[in-house]
Parts: sequence; C-alpha cells; structure tokens
Amino acid sequence: MEKRRVRVWDVPTRLFHWLLVLLTIAAFITGFKGEFIELHGQIGLAIVGLLAFRLVWGIIGSTYARFAQFVPGPGRLLAYLRGQWHGLGHNPLGAFSVLGLLALMLFQVCSGLVSDNEAGFAGPLKNLISHEMAVFLTGLHTKNIWLIIGLVSLHVLSIAFYFVAKNNNMLTPMFTGYKTVDDPALEPARGGGWLPFILALSVAVGIVWVASGGLNPPPPPPPQEAAPAW
Repeated sequence: MEKRRVRVWDVPTRLFHWLLVLLTIAAFITGFKGEFIELHGQIGLAIVGLLAFRLVWGIIGSTYARFAQFVPGPGRLLAYLRGQWHGLGHNPLGAFSVLGLLALMLFQVCSGLVSDNEAGFAGPLKNLISHEMAVFLTGLHTKNIWLIIGLVSLHVLSIAFYFVAKNNNMLTPMFTGYKTVDDPALEPARGGGWLPFILALSVAVGIVWVASGGLNPPPPPPPQEAAPAW
C-alpha cells in the first residue's frame, strides 16, 4: 500500500509536551536544592499554566489532542488488546499513561500551591488551608515526585519497546507533527487553529494569575509609630 505522511500532533501539543519535560526536570532539580526553592515555586507556576492550557486544548484542540478522541472505552481497549486497533495519536494503553501523568502532575502543582516546608517557604495559596494540612500535603508533594518519575520511566520504556519490537517510531512525530502511514482510512488531524489557541492560552494565563495569589487579600499595612504626645 502507498505510504503517506499525515499530520498527527499540532504545534501547541508538541510545545506543551517538550516544555513540560524541561520544566519537570528543572522542578525536580530545584526542589532538592534549598537555595533554589523560590525558583522551584516559579517553575511550578509555569507548569500550572501548561497543565491548564492542556486541559482546555484537550477539548478545543486538533483531532488527536482531544480527550474525547483518545480516552479509551472498553470496546477500544479490548480491540487494542486483541491487536485489532488501528489509529493515530495515543493508543488505548498510552492514553491511560497520559491521563495518569496528568493526574499526578495536577496533584503535584496543587499540593505545591498550598505547601509549607516550615523552613521559610510557603505556597502562594497556603492560607486557604490549615497549617497542619499544608504540612501534610507538603509531605505528599515530596513523595509524589517519585510516582511521576516512575510513570515517566515507564512511558520512555514503552516508546523504546514500540520502536525496537514493533518498528513503530512514536518519538519523531512529537518533533515533526507528522507520521508516515499506509492505511488510507487514517485521517490527518483537523481543528485547532489560532482562535482556540488564544482561548486556551488566555485561560492558562488567568489560572496562573489566580494560582500565584492574584485573588489573595492584600497584606495588612505595617503598624504606624505612635506620634509623640508633645
């Protein structure tokens, strides 16, 4: 059958993927260096923006970026396990990996926003919960990074397995956006575009503003010195 290149991943999806990779590495490094804890918090806010963008893009983005397209139902999962699934984008097992990673990253940033390491650093939304709960979530925040590393490692090993055992290069399309296929029934990605991108970006910026404490009440003014009686 004649091979052809079809568009799979749009530019925003690819940018999200690689920016999340870089920022997650940076967050891991700075999180274990006390002198970089403020930078760690800023990186966390950037990841908040990325995740907010991806959640919106998963609704209004192009075909294979949409959750409705790649979140597997029982029928699609069963067909994949039987070797009967043929499609582009995330396969049903890969979709579970993506959803699991998004869930772990969402917990990581949310717990970071309300964290208190009792060493001079507190998340911008720490005052929304009690001190005890903030300390508890900070502990989970520290432990959750190992779950993220484990799932990312499994993700990388899966990509290597598909490349070696099934001659399926899943990495190159995440750089170029295109995949070479020989199935005429597979359609290129459609949708996305500038208007959905601007909408998703605007939502992400708004979420980052709120997450950074934009809705927090202003701090009380410093106490004024009493004027001398004379």
